[in-house]
Amino acid sequence: MKKAFAIALLICLVCASAFADTLTTNGGYSLDTGDLPYVTEDASAPVVYFISDISAESLVRAYQALGVELQGKVGVKMSTGESTRSNYLRPELIGDLIHLVNGTIVECNTAYGGSRASTAMHIQQAKDNGLLDVAELDILDAEGSMELPVENGSRISVDYVGSHFANYDAFLVLTHFKGHAMAGFGGAIKNISIGFGSSMGKGWIHSGGTRTSGSIWGEQDPFLEAMADAAKGVDRYMGDNIVYISVMNRLSVDCDCDGNPAEPDMHDIGILASTDPLAIDQAAIDLVYALPDSGSLIRRIERQNGLHTLEAGEKNGLGSRNYRLAVIGE
Repeated sequence: MKKAFAIALLICLVCASAFADTLTTNGGYSLDTGDLPYVTEDASAPVVYFISDISAESLVRAYQALGVELQGKVGVKMSTGESTRSNYLRPELIGDLIHLVNGTIVECNTAYGGSRASTAMHIQQAKDNGLLDVAELDILDAEGSMELPVENGSRISVDYVGSHFANYDAFLVLTHFKGHAMAGFGGAIKNISIGFGSSMGKGWIHSGGTRTSGSIWGEQDPFLEAMADAAKGVDRYMGDNIVYISVMNRLSVDCDCDGNPAEPDMHDIGILASTDPLAIDQAAIDLVYALPDSGSLIRRIERQNGLHTLEAGEKNGLGSRNYRLAVIGE
């Protein structure tokens, strides 16, 4: 990291964020941070930054708070959205941040049909959704898969990601947090496991690491555990060259892979940023569970045993469920 950049970010961090006792969500709810079950004062725990304002400027501030300057060719991993009606992150929200890191939007094709099942269809859908107006798009598995090792995985010892993954020096994982029909919720862990998985790799994870062809569906807990394993493979492979930002808006029970999702029935929450994928997902879950209007999303998460993904990530060493929560001033 360049010295001047590091000093500037340190000054920004000290002035703009603090380990506050309370926070106010984007929807206006006030919470005591000490009531969030996985918040800790342990100085060795990873930091999760929170800002309630959801805007292009706040996304940039959340990234800057991390004190990390992603170098080289940067991929911005995000969902491109199944249709114009899905709740993917809109180009006017994400454009400034992508330009700041000089990023390329990266994604892989689906394994279940739909509007993003082939590279040509996927590019067209991203264009329809306005994403090509802010950045180039690279479909990582357009030319097949590559393997990443997974050390001490509970279900898989290898992860299959799109082969273009190797062309990038760093990744900004830009996640729209929401519910999910299969995983219960879609956060950073899902974004770097199923999201980075090639079409073949998605089947590998969904089947709990039992097959790469045929039906992709398998038993629920093995799927969730394989997802945590695959996330560990990606995170460890990238080392310090990967960071995580999650936007908690349009909190539908359905994911961005749903072309006709249920309308959200809870308020927006804010933006989270961290260098730990497990910590940022746990923080998002803590916030959802703390709010009075999140019943529908909680029921979706628990219907699919979604919290088991966090348990699996803790068990396999993906990251820390305990975190320090720093609130970025507005």
